[in-house]
Amino acid sequence: MSCARILMADDHRMVAEGLRSLLEPAYELSEIVEDGRQLVEAALRLQPDVIVADISMPQLNGLDAIAQIRRAGCQAKIIFLTMHCDALYAVRAIRAGASAYVLKQSAGTELLTAIREALAGGTYLAPALADAVARTLAFEPDQAPDEPLLTPRQREVLQLFAEGRSAKEVAGSLHISVRTAENHKAQIMRLLGATSTADLVQCAIRHGLIAPS
Repeated sequence: MSCARILMADDHRMVAEGLRSLLEPAYELSEIVEDGRQLVEAALRLQPDVIVADISMPQLNGLDAIAQIRRAGCQAKIIFLTMHCDALYAVRAIRAGASAYVLKQSAGTELLTAIREALAGGTYLAPALADAVARTLAFEPDQAPDEPLLTPRQREVLQLFAEGRSAKEVAGSLHISVRTAENHKAQIMRLLGATSTADLVQCAIRHGLIAPS
């Protein structure tokens, strides 16, 4: 039987490469990408069995990247490997269709277990977050987190501006006009009640729309 194919996404290349020896030879590490847009492209091209992705990534965060991948029909098992020991992100990950949420500091002992659980159809949560996530999902199984309703495009625009990109750079990345990018930013600021770009970033972090760096 051929081993499962894994696609890894992490903007810290040394971290990703360091996990290669952990994953091989039990699994085939098909490719390593370094931002969310590359992740979407590679997932649709490779159709891997498992995607191991960080949440905080340039261009497009892991949660929004996975949402795009799911909408495009990719059925890979999703495992988030992150430094964010925050039940909010873990709940969002599970609600987005992830099979596992693993903390980077425990990757050496937990990542292989999470992959096995995912491939078997199960779920794995970092022990430090398991109880809080289970309680949240039990009492609010379908409730979205308390955040403004932004469209997928607005979320993309928000992340790029929050990364410090100019309207021209945002427009170029998303293949839209500069005016459209600026209009999106103005609408997002109104929705979030932000009065400056710095305020916009803090609002986005507070509402979980982007992960803190």
